[in-house]
Amino acid sequence: MERVAAGFERIVSDPAKMNGQPCIRGTRLTVRRVLQIVGDYKDRAEITREFPELHDEDIREALAFAASRLEDRVVELQTAK
Repeated sequence: MERVAAGFERIVSDPAKMNGQPCIRGTRLTVRRVLQIVGDYKDRAEITREFPELHDEDIREALAFAASRLEDRVVELQTAK
């Protein structure tokens, strides 16, 4: 049973596909793999050639989804005396 990630239209997870990892809807590309692709390829044109099923909005949502899973906290630094 496919579940859409809260706040995201293109990120889904299904325990029967890719071990339930979050994926781009309609593909077997996990969010993790999309992040690797973005890091490995120099530009979007190259990504589009290699992964025609991956759209700009898919990439944007994968990045936003990954960022939403990271803790963002402020650490106060002590000043030198």
